[in-house]
Amino acid sequence: MRLFLAVARERSLSGAGKLLRLDPATLGRRVARLEKALEVVLFVKSPQGYALTEAGAQLLERAAAVEQAMRLASAGVAGPSDRMSGQIRIGAPDGAANFLLPQVCAALGRDHPDVDIQIVALPRVFNLSRREADMAIGVSAPSAGRLIVQKVSDYHLHLAASADYLAAHGTPRSVADLRASRIVGYIPDMIFDRELDYLADLGLSRVALASNSVSVQLQMVARGGGIGVVHDFVLPFAPGVQRILTREVSLKRSFYLIRHADDQSNRRLSRFADLFGAAIRAELARLEAKA
Repeated sequence: MRLFLAVARERSLSGAGKLLRLDPATLGRRVARLEKALEVVLFVKSPQGYALTEAGAQLLERAAAVEQAMRLASAGVAGPSDRMSGQIRIGAPDGAANFLLPQVCAALGRDHPDVDIQIVALPRVFNLSRREADMAIGVSAPSAGRLIVQKVSDYHLHLAASADYLAAHGTPRSVADLRASRIVGYIPDMIFDRELDYLADLGLSRVALASNSVSVQLQMVARGGGIGVVHDFVLPFAPGVQRILTREVSLKRSFYLIRHADDQSNRRLSRFADLFGAAIRAELARLEAKA
């Protein structure tokens, strides 16, 4: 599984071989042996590298879960000499940075007082190759670069509006009714990830109130500016905002924890990443249950 994960993440035998300190030819034989043992093709080989088949993608998710479980087990039996310390900088889109990470990092800080945690909130993709952060939260899994990518959790979004707006304009009965509503959303040409282009999927082209910030959009919705797509985990912070058309529109997206491949052997960062991911999952579940 360790060899499979390296090839899947590096998308090449040479890249994975450098990480594992194995000859590419030897690694290729080991991968072929794994495919033969499982009786399934895991990779499509081409001049561009090794691309996962559908079966390979399914195995990747399970292998990553096994890897994470092993790291958590190691962290659980770590002795006093493994006490975490130092600075860890995390990049995140502003929705997660404002409404999810503060309480997650506060709890981790209490449990690990020698760690200095920094959150950098920016509405764009972080460049880990330039070491802008030690790790980053993303809303899609990057397909390029030497990166370690772990899916953290799914999260959910729904259309929402303030009670004042709905009292003044009425509650839409269908998606078609939204065309007569004032819509709050992203500035169209500043959407940095396709996964954030919610309104296009609903056939809504006009955005009456727009911002590149999730926090600003939420304030626009809460102040009666219109109807917007709101994260379920954000709703507990906006008690005057309520979900609408929940049967017609229910969106699901995912958070990914992204690290540079060179940090794979960094035990401190790997241990923190495991604790961080588990804390995010727990906090997401708590907040979404209150939505």
